[in-house]
Amino acid sequence: MKRLTAITAMIPALALPLIGAAMPAIAQEATDTAAAAVETVAPIVDKGDATWMMVSAILVMMMSIPGLALFYGGLVRSKNMLSVLMQVFTVFCVMALLWVCFGYSLAFTGAGSAEDVTALTPFIGGFSKAFLAGVNPGSLAETFTQNVFVPEYVFVTFQLAFACIASALIVGATVERMKFSAILIFVVIWFFLSYLPMAHMVWWWGGPSAFDAPAGFLFGHGDLDFAGGTVIHINAGIAGLVAAIMVGPRLGYGKELMAPHNLPFTFIGGCLLWIGWFGFNAGSNMEATGTAALALLNTVVATAAAALAWAFGEWLFRGHPSLLGGVSGAIAGLVGITPAAGFVGPMGAIVIGLVAGFLCMWFVVSLKSKLGIDESLDVFGIHGIGGIIGAILTGVFAAPSLGGTGVFDYATGAVAEGYSIAGQVTTQALGVMVAVVWSGVVSFVALLIVKAVVGLRVEANDERQGLDVTTHGENAYNS
Repeated sequence: MKRLTAITAMIPALALPLIGAAMPAIAQEATDTAAAAVETVAPIVDKGDATWMMVSAILVMMMSIPGLALFYGGLVRSKNMLSVLMQVFTVFCVMALLWVCFGYSLAFTGAGSAEDVTALTPFIGGFSKAFLAGVNPGSLAETFTQNVFVPEYVFVTFQLAFACIASALIVGATVERMKFSAILIFVVIWFFLSYLPMAHMVWWWGGPSAFDAPAGFLFGHGDLDFAGGTVIHINAGIAGLVAAIMVGPRLGYGKELMAPHNLPFTFIGGCLLWIGWFGFNAGSNMEATGTAALALLNTVVATAAAALAWAFGEWLFRGHPSLLGGVSGAIAGLVGITPAAGFVGPMGAIVIGLVAGFLCMWFVVSLKSKLGIDESLDVFGIHGIGGIIGAILTGVFAAPSLGGTGVFDYATGAVAEGYSIAGQVTTQALGVMVAVVWSGVVSFVALLIVKAVVGLRVEANDERQGLDVTTHGENAYNS
């Protein structure tokens, strides 16, 4: 996925004319040349790449259900456990359907040539593949190697999993007090107006075979986002922050104990997120190659470093290393390495993990309480802050001089020379700014609409009793 869109097309069967034995020798030479050309352009579809992509898609879906659901569910009070599970589960289902109906087309289609470009082309696609029109078992999506493809259905499903978890992340910011209907309407609006434009801006391009074709706004500026630091984590983190501010704090926030009711659930959910993240990051390479292996390794070491940075930082400042801190640090490391996974070396990944783990810990433990914002499960504190750190540091550690891979130049077929850390960091900062402003504005407007239509919060009595019973009519625990 890193700088990618699917360029898709059916590859027509090319037939050579039959050549009579009596034709001149020059005709036979022309036939041989044509046959060689046909052989050259024949698409390569590797079953290993396709298999890895399908497995990766399944791993990313596991991140949402059950991973994210259990991670969030364990962090709330027992009277709201089922409400969180239901919110994550339902958002996943809604986004899956919206993705195949409209999302894929709006994110990954666009003008094929400069003559077809409009003012909207860099920011959003069209409806040419709405309801997956033209996508079938024979259609293909190009990987990052020229003329190497995977079935388009594989790419559609992989990207579906990303869209689902991005939307579900927002749930954690407003748990225990936001209406179920309000959450669903909000994430649908955010999906269309924030997630899809960001995915198009960062990942849509012509592919290796048409690298000079029109591309998304941020891709065209050279923004590096291997697996979704801006598209998913900053985007969702900002949405969560805006929602938390506009919905307001939980009743009793800052006065009553609101401790997690089941940290073992949170631990299990966090570990499922870590394992699923291998599909998230390494799968984004679209091929089972050395770069995928690099992303796999980076996802291990950055996460381990961040978990230790948070736990030991907490030990230093609060006198104890907590399990919740360690798991939260691991998620911060996963977020931080996401945009950099295939661009930096393992040593750079460790540094990114250490920085992301420590700074996210400082924000959540020290700064958040001073701001007075009840951003319940630290969607912004981990995904927003961690995403920003990872996006910026990608520009630093992608440098070949620091063990990174540099930027591949498809025009020359080699890594571009003269990598500029300052220049790339500036480009990364542009991507961060666009994600922050875009998601912030969309989220604010979307919440105003939701507030006018159905309202944002449940009744005070319902909030005190718990959303499990008042919204869903059931209890997580009956004993």
